[in-house]
Amino acid sequence: MMSSARSFQVPEYLNARTPAEYRGIQRDHVRLMTLDTVTGECTHNFFNRLDSYLVAGDLLVLNNSRTIPAVLKGKRGRQIIEIRLSRKLSDKEWEALIVGGVVTVGEKIDLQGGLTATITGLGAEAPLIVLSFSKSGLDLLEIFYRYGEPLHYEYIETPWPIEMYQTVYASVPGSVEMPSAGRAFTWRLLNRLKEKGVNIAYLQLHAGLSYYGNDRWPHPNKHLEEFSISAETAGLINKTKKNNGRVIAVGTTVVRALETAVNAEGKIEPQKGLTNLYIQKGYPLKAVNGLITGLHEPEASHLDLLSAFINKGLLMKAYKEALADGYLWHEFGDMNLILPMSERT
Repeated sequence: MMSSARSFQVPEYLNARTPAEYRGIQRDHVRLMTLDTVTGECTHNFFNRLDSYLVAGDLLVLNNSRTIPAVLKGKRGRQIIEIRLSRKLSDKEWEALIVGGVVTVGEKIDLQGGLTATITGLGAEAPLIVLSFSKSGLDLLEIFYRYGEPLHYEYIETPWPIEMYQTVYASVPGSVEMPSAGRAFTWRLLNRLKEKGVNIAYLQLHAGLSYYGNDRWPHPNKHLEEFSISAETAGLINKTKKNNGRVIAVGTTVVRALETAVNAEGKIEPQKGLTNLYIQKGYPLKAVNGLITGLHEPEASHLDLLSAFINKGLLMKAYKEALADGYLWHEFGDMNLILPMSERT
């Protein structure tokens, strides 16, 4: 993790605890900081003016993974157990985090709806474990939606409903954390972009846990996430690149998926699979030209990925400007567009 990422702190009052809708504004009225990757120029606007930075022939690639209620409460004897789902392994198996207490392989946890979960092994990295549920497929997903709660971290004090953790275009259930870079989009804004000639494509990357608690974060090279890129989306991206258009990823999840799927010739290949791709300073981006993302905390590996787009000194200068200007952090916060503005035609 880049050392300069730790050179700033986000004060408590800049942690966005409340969705935009509950702050009296529309989703797309959050603020937007733009960064020119060529000149380093930093400007400020609102997200509903995104169309003023994009041109006909640009392509936005969105992650339409839908957030599931990933927090389950159960009992192990008399002890209350909190399960945080992380990654689906099969129709009945998930990697998960058990919050509090010591876990033993073979133990069973009783959950609501007549569901039980058995600890069958260790996950890809500590402290994750593997759970095998007594139900599978749609029956299991229905239990999650009926009894589960959306995952939220300490800076969120209100139990917001699952709808607040969805993008408007989310359609394929599987993420345990909202792919939050797309939260600020509204259908009105998307339609306005299309009318301007900006194209839209979708893929899925099911986001896993980004934080394990107690100052523990996933190891960048062990953080496996499932993704799927259709032939239609691959074709749109390859056509855009052939026509010298800009491919703009909406979220670091989209960057990881596309950079995993790009071949040696720079073309995207349709595929499904897992990615543990870790992108940092010096990584040769072959699939994407720009990025729409939120504002990331100092410890997040997302900042390493951002430094593949723009000089980290310029990035940290802009972040300090955002702090001084009162930008809001995290999934309900403000947005950042990182793009070579000089390439606009």
